[in-house]
Amino acid sequence: MKLIPLAVTRAVGQSTLYTKAHSPAILFGVGVVGFGATVVMACKATLKVEDVLDDHQKKMMDVNTVQHVKYSDSDRRQDKAILYSQTSFQLVKLYAPAIALGTISVAALTGSHHILSKRNAALTAAYSALAEGFAEYRKRVVKEFGEEKDKEFRYGKEYREIVEETDKGPKVSGIQTFDPVTGRSVYARLFDNLNPNWQSHPEYNRIFIQQVQNYMNDRLHSYGHVFLNDVYRALGLDDSQAGAVVGWRLSKEGDNYIDFGLFNKSGSQNDFINGREASVLLDFNVDGVIFDKIEERA
Repeated sequence: MKLIPLAVTRAVGQSTLYTKAHSPAILFGVGVVGFGATVVMACKATLKVEDVLDDHQKKMMDVNTVQHVKYSDSDRRQDKAILYSQTSFQLVKLYAPAIALGTISVAALTGSHHILSKRNAALTAAYSALAEGFAEYRKRVVKEFGEEKDKEFRYGKEYREIVEETDKGPKVSGIQTFDPVTGRSVYARLFDNLNPNWQSHPEYNRIFIQQVQNYMNDRLHSYGHVFLNDVYRALGLDDSQAGAVVGWRLSKEGDNYIDFGLFNKSGSQNDFINGREASVLLDFNVDGVIFDKIEERA
């Protein structure tokens, strides 16, 4: 018997949590449906307005035409005031349900926007805190072990063999490069034949990407900030959720320039730069979350 109340409590708790998690969507849906019903109810009320006004005109005509020795001008004015009051009440009564439902719909939409604004602010703050904590951690790693070790810890390395033909036969040498799979940030994107701006000729792709990079740097210095999604769109890539809040901002802490990672120190992009490969993995030196900082002056 003790398990039944516990099961019921858990079910209620899960339902409450689900409702709370989806409350913006629920409130938005209620607001939209409510506005639709408000329009319908207002239209139905309008169809009855003509009868109310006709009745008002008839009664007003009676008040204006009645003649009696005991019916003074003061009585006439008083009856007109009463008639106007009654007609106004009837009109308000007709539209009251539509007005009430419209008010509830506005409240639902406002509540949905308010909840989403608070959640966006909280998520941005949390993302900023994580980004700042990771940046501080990397600074300590660089200070203790150097930049190369920082990149190695962050991206990992792979051993790459290079075969060169010589007079004495093939010569095999090896270099350490960053792993092309793990050696990238979460913002990296592949520019390949699935992109609408991709061309089969490697030189065209290199020129296009460098032009986009130059344009975005000009935009950074013109507007003071650029979101990662702005760069994605210019390159023909899809937006990302992170790209809506992270990017670049002119400041004393940031790089103050946008880099697509074409000339990284690992040399993994050499084939693309030298025209031997038509596709390339682009990685972006975003400053971090700028959504809550774009109004700050550098």
